[in-house]
Amino acid sequence: MTPTERRAAQSLAAIFALRMLGLFLVLPVFALEARKYPGGDDPALVGLAMGMYGLTQAFMQVPLGLASDRLGRKRVIVAGLLVFAAGSVLAALAGSIYGLMAGRALQGAGAVSAAVTALLADQTRDDVRTKGMALVGMSIGLMFAISLMAAPPLAGWLGLSGLFGLTAALALGGIAIVLLWTPAELARHADQPRGKLADVWLHPRLWRLDLGVFVLHTVQMAMWVVVPGLLVAAGLPKAAHWHVYLPAVGLSFILMGGLFAAERRGHLLVVWRSAIALLLLVQIGLMALLGATAGGPGVWALGVVLFFFFVAFNVLEASQPSLVSRMAPAHARGAALGVYNTLQSLGLFVGGALGGWLLKGWGPQAVFGAAAALAALWLALGWAQEVPAAPPEPRPRH
Repeated sequence: MTPTERRAAQSLAAIFALRMLGLFLVLPVFALEARKYPGGDDPALVGLAMGMYGLTQAFMQVPLGLASDRLGRKRVIVAGLLVFAAGSVLAALAGSIYGLMAGRALQGAGAVSAAVTALLADQTRDDVRTKGMALVGMSIGLMFAISLMAAPPLAGWLGLSGLFGLTAALALGGIAIVLLWTPAELARHADQPRGKLADVWLHPRLWRLDLGVFVLHTVQMAMWVVVPGLLVAAGLPKAAHWHVYLPAVGLSFILMGGLFAAERRGHLLVVWRSAIALLLLVQIGLMALLGATAGGPGVWALGVVLFFFFVAFNVLEASQPSLVSRMAPAHARGAALGVYNTLQSLGLFVGGALGGWLLKGWGPQAVFGAAAALAALWLALGWAQEVPAAPPEPRPRH
């Protein structure tokens, strides 16, 4: 990567990291802390307040992705982070579950994922783009691991309102990075065509990737409805779950180097298909572990399976946006990534709702069975995926 490409990748990964840390810090403690608010004794309202973020984010991804094609990436990113910070402040000041719901909804309206990934795609060459996307994916995974360790003590010290206040401060830190560290956008010609939703919605190669990110995040959220309970049942208290998560995430990062090597040799699609197959095998493995032992799987067995899950998840999280940016028309990258991130947000919402419904009605094996079926569908439909030769693009400024 050139110095400009490294600066772009590092700064945009930092923006993602600050934003996602704010979100992840709230999630591990939200259900418990929300009970202290008027109306928080209703699990349905608490679940709706948690999921409202993903729902409003899904609605705003495409409009803000299109806006970034027309108005510029940085303007949209700054505006989205301001909206996200405002939603965090609203949630911090909430006096009831309905106030938390409104704050979460406003947070989701600041949907900048499409604009951030489009800007990264603009400023990296085709043969190193996956490396930049991987840096973003690794930052998200690292923030998730950090939040699992930090959320319980921070919630005890600051409370839920304090966590939302911290989230607002992190969003403002992201704005500072956009303005002071992220490289300037490449010049756009006045007669350059602008992205349209019709250009990307049913694009013959993009729809499989959009389906894929929906499945990936549906499976992820459905798993996390069940996995914490399995760890507790295996004898690991909630405060010690990071003992499993952190090594699993950290070791999975080591294998990410294989993705870069495979991409340089032209084998990105092979790695991509293998990661989907591994995601499927993880769900089958969890079903087998539940059926093999009457008392449930042990901590070590769960740790090994979660390691393989994070390998698959991190590879797909890094390679999918790179493939989208490679296949989308250059003038419509923001729109393409807006559609992609819309399906990602819907997956988060559907995964939580579906996982909870299946767990309540049929137990954990039904959750993993449904996740396995979705992964198998993705593998079957995605097997015909192709990566066309990318048109030449101007090198970024050094």
